[in-house]
Amino acid sequence: MSEPLAVKVAAAVPSGATAVGEFAFSDRLTKVPGVKKAAAERAGFSGAVGTVLALPDGEGTRVLIGLGRSKEVDDDAVSRATAAFVRSAAKHRRAALTLPEVDLDEGHVLCLVAEAAILANYAFTDYKTAADAGPRLTSLTIATDGDLRAARAMVHGAAAVADAVCFARDLVNVPGGELTPPRFALLAAERAEAAGLEVEVMDEKAIAALKLGGLLAVNKGSVHPPRLVKLTYTPGPAAADPAAAETPALETVALVGKGITFDSGGLSIKPADGMMGMKMDMGGAAAVIAAMCALPAVGAPVRVVAFTPMTDNMTGGDAQRPGDVYTARNGTTVEVLNTDAEGRLILGDALALASEEEPAAIVDLATLTGACMVALGERIAGLMANDDDFRDRVAAAAATAGERVWPLPLPADYRKQIESDVADLKNIGTRYGGSLTAGLFLEDFVADGVPWAHLDIAGPAMGSEVDGVNPKGGTGFGVRTLVQLLRDWGAQDAPDEAAGGPGDAAD
Repeated sequence: MSEPLAVKVAAAVPSGATAVGEFAFSDRLTKVPGVKKAAAERAGFSGAVGTVLALPDGEGTRVLIGLGRSKEVDDDAVSRATAAFVRSAAKHRRAALTLPEVDLDEGHVLCLVAEAAILANYAFTDYKTAADAGPRLTSLTIATDGDLRAARAMVHGAAAVADAVCFARDLVNVPGGELTPPRFALLAAERAEAAGLEVEVMDEKAIAALKLGGLLAVNKGSVHPPRLVKLTYTPGPAAADPAAAETPALETVALVGKGITFDSGGLSIKPADGMMGMKMDMGGAAAVIAAMCALPAVGAPVRVVAFTPMTDNMTGGDAQRPGDVYTARNGTTVEVLNTDAEGRLILGDALALASEEEPAAIVDLATLTGACMVALGERIAGLMANDDDFRDRVAAAAATAGERVWPLPLPADYRKQIESDVADLKNIGTRYGGSLTAGLFLEDFVADGVPWAHLDIAGPAMGSEVDGVNPKGGTGFGVRTLVQLLRDWGAQDAPDEAAGGPGDAAD
């Protein structure tokens, strides 16, 4: 799997760097030393965000990176500009970058640059020959005149989050025939143990003992046994409350991630085109596992427990049939009318388990519905919640992390669409509002009084083209939002603008 870019911080640009980047503003091109504005524009460099201009400079290359208008620079501009530099400098292997002088906190900019550089340098090459794997940077030095010790600590945290995103991307990009549930669980356990998390991997016998009827039902058509991975992060005393003589009992936040390692649709089989990308249907579980592994490095102050059910959805001889009824962990009976609406079945069991932890809140991530992609496209996740305040906190975390979400409703009157004639629920509603009825189905498995948010990441979990820091293929969407939410858990109030629209954040 991918080797992350090594990011260092130094007081000056090192002599060994053969590509040195400096940010330039579109409204200040006349003030860039050694560069004539007219010549730069003839070469196609306007200073707009993400434009680059390579200039020979002795034995190396000086690279100008467009950052847009000086008074309009925001987090997204810094990230996109850094990504453009990293991709343009990949053939140099070792590069350096000087921080821009902008109206943003220097430490914040440093973290943005470090994170964006690692994310943009990502490439999944496991199945490429050495000849066509392509060049990538191996080392990036960021020059800063600030406190080097503090800067290195900040970069360490940013790198940990970016490395976690890259791990999630790797998992999503592995073919479904290789990333079977047992293999997925093994990789998750190895990474989590290395991060210092408590790990419990449950096999099919343990899953049956827990009465996870939805997970067992979906797995009936598979030759590969299911798995359920439970991860627990408990902060050290310093992370929980460095000023307290005695650390009080910690709140618990629960995470749930959909881990369908390949989705054929089951007996309600998908068409060929709809099946080609279905190795990504475990993107929610990948994001949850990766985010959990980053929590020790960022010192999140809250206890977090994660449940990630894992199975593929296949067409074996004993696969569940339309019309079958199963009993979920919480005792709810469910009539399965479409076996291609399987993710909600395994999530329901996991949400019930999460509720039993008596958490302060639950967040689930799932590549759940094509309907959400129809509504919001490939770059924006749908956000649903049973609590407006908690929805706003999740939206605020996503905006800060640079991942785009859009609030969607859970209309109570739509719930009648999933009421079954023969069981408590059926797993599909009408053809309209499919994302909302899926969310209402999940809500039934969350204990009363527990704030819960659901992120439908069917669109942004897999990119069809390079976009900013995101590659083509698995994006690791959701990792940064979860880490941001959890490391800021002690904050009392979400910003007023947090529940705004897609324009408030950029991927």
